[in-house]
Amino acid sequence: MGPPVDAVACSETLPDSTEVLIIGGGIIGVSAALTLAERGIPVVLCEKGEIGAEQSSRNWGWCRQQGRDPRELPLVIASLARWANMDHRTGEATGFTRCGTLYLAENEQALEDRRAWLVHAQAFDINAQLINAKDTRRLLPGTSRAWAGALHCASDGRAEPSMAAPAIARAAQRAGAFILTNTAVRGLESVGGDSQLVVTERGAIRAQSVLIAGGAWSRLFCRNLGIILPQLKVRASVFKTAPHNNGPECCASGPDFSLRRRLDGGYTVASGSRSKIDLEMVPDAVRFLPAYARLAWVARSHLRIRWSSRFATEWREPKHWALDAPSPFESQRILDPTPLASAIERAHDGLVRDFPSFQDVPIAQRWAGMIDVTPDAVPVISGVDSHPGLYIATGFSGHGFGIGPAAGELAADLMTGGAPLVDPTPFRFSRFSDGSPIEPIVGI
Repeated sequence: MGPPVDAVACSETLPDSTEVLIIGGGIIGVSAALTLAERGIPVVLCEKGEIGAEQSSRNWGWCRQQGRDPRELPLVIASLARWANMDHRTGEATGFTRCGTLYLAENEQALEDRRAWLVHAQAFDINAQLINAKDTRRLLPGTSRAWAGALHCASDGRAEPSMAAPAIARAAQRAGAFILTNTAVRGLESVGGDSQLVVTERGAIRAQSVLIAGGAWSRLFCRNLGIILPQLKVRASVFKTAPHNNGPECCASGPDFSLRRRLDGGYTVASGSRSKIDLEMVPDAVRFLPAYARLAWVARSHLRIRWSSRFATEWREPKHWALDAPSPFESQRILDPTPLASAIERAHDGLVRDFPSFQDVPIAQRWAGMIDVTPDAVPVISGVDSHPGLYIATGFSGHGFGIGPAAGELAADLMTGGAPLVDPTPFRFSRFSDGSPIEPIVGI
């Protein structure tokens, strides 16, 4: 299982109607719900399992600007500003602190590779810079390696994933949102005019606008609506250590591991920049091969294709289902993939080699999550032209936690016709079907 997640009490009543209905209780969905509720807009959020129980609590907990695709930078800059105010906004602790992030370079060539990203950041007010070996060592107490330097962004931060989405959801409830957990949405029925009927396992709700923020489930949900959403799932394996007093305060990523200090005194540890991305071969990987060919080529040195039982499992998934019977979202409430032992071992070995003080620190827990990835590794935050009133916020490609507060706000802007927080053009769903070139820019 994933890390324990703070509980959110479910609303007992099922409203007959609402202005906006959100499908999915991850960081994006709850952020959209809070924004709408604060604006006095009636909103209902339906989550098939528990709030934040999938990737929103299983991620690294980084809130970073550096290394981002330049198309995402305006959104993540806005998100960092919202993270900084999140405890005050919610009245609860989310664990956010500006600790800084480091992308470590083991030699001069790696340092020059880090320098390349700074070209993308020149148009933005980001205090990222290359630092030398001495300054890198100062920020890394206990390191045994003589790093050549690092890319450092002092204004980046971290938050606590198991606390953040639930805290935001409870704040949304206090502002007037209905939060329904263990309430799967089976599908939508068009009723004409300005509304559509959202069919849940507990009954139907009429809504003027619907936001699909289902993370790794979004592709399957859209498929039942006849909407082709190009999205694949990548398994990411993570572990946390027991409390340790002698590690770095900043978030850091090296060739074989990445780490974040936790509020409980331990560290969340995952793969590093040299590690492989484990893509399991499933039917959608075959279906979308042309769309993902460019991304696969750009990431070829990091990509490892795996065959597993998931191919057969997803092959047997229903392509369509009736709304008056249990749906696939009720048969599996929470995606809980098994962590890859080899990935955990590589990250742990690299951590102990570069920080020997971790040698005797026990691994307290291992888990994995499914990351939703688009062909250009840029999210979709957009209306769906063929389905008026329907919006999608998904495909965050491993960037969703840090970017979540602003992404949810942008989705709220689009659904209500408000001035968008940032230019939504890079996130439009139609880019996958209107002939636009799909250009992935793999960050660091």
